[in-house]
Amino acid sequence: MRDGTLRRTVKRVARWTFEADLAAERAVRRARGERPYRLGGECLRCAACCEAPAIHVGRPVFHVPRLRRLFLWWQERVNGFVLTASDPATRTFVFRCTHFDGATRSCDSYDSRPGMCRDYPRLLLWQPSPDFLPGCGYRAVLPNAAGLREALESRPLDPRQRARLAKALHLEE
Repeated sequence: MRDGTLRRTVKRVARWTFEADLAAERAVRRARGERPYRLGGECLRCAACCEAPAIHVGRPVFHVPRLRRLFLWWQERVNGFVLTASDPATRTFVFRCTHFDGATRSCDSYDSRPGMCRDYPRLLLWQPSPDFLPGCGYRAVLPNAAGLREALESRPLDPRQRARLAKALHLEE
């Protein structure tokens, strides 16, 4: 399902709003002294992030029926995301994207994709312990990874222990 002119325009305005909100939120977090993980690795074009996009929402959107319907309507009508599952424990909606072609592993509306698709996986870098999809070539790296790796090298550990700790602590570049 390719996007028409009207849908591309609506998505462009939504993307500008998304990007402005994201920039403001990140500026506030940086002002409070928070530092995100750095992004390591590279995209392997596995398209795992496109197969089942998931969106974590706030309590009101998940629990207030009218807000929930409006949110899901927007996702289906504008973004082409069809609800496949929801998880009340994490307030997450999981979708199937109508723009994703499983055979070619590509998006038929890549130029008008939503902000969350454009910002993946950078959105994950602000989480306490970012977890990327299996097969994804990206990984989170602590901002002070070099110093921690140096400290880890000075400890009496065997190489397997050191590698396991480096991975668990997000020290791999």
